[in-house]
Amino acid sequence: MIKVWSGLGLSIAMSLASVTVLPLAAQGQDELTPIVFSLDFIPLGRHAAWYAALEEGYFEEEGLDVSIIPAQGTAQVMQAIASNTAQFGFVDLPGVVLAHAGGTDIKMVTVNYQKAPYAVFSLANGADVTEASGLEGLSLGSGAGSITPQVIAGFMAQNGLDSSTLQIVNVAPPARASTLLSGQVPAIEFFVMARPGLEAGAADAGTELRTFLLADHGLELYSNGIGATGDYLEQNPEIAEGFVRAALRGWEFTLANPDAAADHILSNVDGLDKAVVLAEIDVVRDLALTDDTLANGLGWFDPAKMAAGVDFVVEHIGITGTAPMAEDIYETRFLPDPPIAP
Repeated sequence: MIKVWSGLGLSIAMSLASVTVLPLAAQGQDELTPIVFSLDFIPLGRHAAWYAALEEGYFEEEGLDVSIIPAQGTAQVMQAIASNTAQFGFVDLPGVVLAHAGGTDIKMVTVNYQKAPYAVFSLANGADVTEASGLEGLSLGSGAGSITPQVIAGFMAQNGLDSSTLQIVNVAPPARASTLLSGQVPAIEFFVMARPGLEAGAADAGTELRTFLLADHGLELYSNGIGATGDYLEQNPEIAEGFVRAALRGWEFTLANPDAAADHILSNVDGLDKAVVLAEIDVVRDLALTDDTLANGLGWFDPAKMAAGVDFVVEHIGITGTAPMAEDIYETRFLPDPPIAP
């Protein structure tokens, strides 16, 4: 059945989209293993694949009764996994590295966002950032606690640019779009999934949006994928294999059938607009489908690139504690064989 949990120490700071509870098939219900999966945010169009896996029965076919809970960022997902509130969660590589440095044993078993979603948005009649050099001297709207400015600074250093010239203006996430579109700040940072809404806002304002996705300009950094604690993976390998296989089938279905996948999430989450859901699925497609996944299957990742990502986080984002070894933060053995081809 599909549930959203608002308690259990998650402290959701904003109102959550309501979720309808749908029954699974009665036959064999008692034999299903209950599993909780934590999103990285409230349910949005970008999360359609997880609902597709539920609605298409892929989790049930693996003997799993999966519930979805929301979160407010990776740190909260890590907390849910570490406390066993959730057995699996949608985590990102920087967050996993930081968690390991703090003593939390969480491993990534897939990489769904092969390209990192960090983006700088500006307007054609404003900062007009289209090249890396446009980041020097830029005033950037961001939020307290966001690691994205550090990622941008690391990207600038890799490109021989002076990151000390990047000026961060504290703007809360709900206000970033309006401050950009009204000209109060020349640029903002957001995940690239915000692009469709910002494009519409820019058009209404009589201008064009400029999207600078760092991953399209040389940033080699894995982002979000499925994570679980090392202990859980060691004790429940068959469950992990089944969860990963079913989840990736949901991704395969969503990328091949975006309209049907949109209907799946809309039937469970109130307050979403289908056009926005489809637009977010299209953005996620660009993050998920790369030469690597086309060749090796959805969720696949390269250990060498994972190691490079750990080095990037340690050097440019910084950690407290001992830097983890790259091989300690991932497991490849739960990827399906044969792979789930996009």
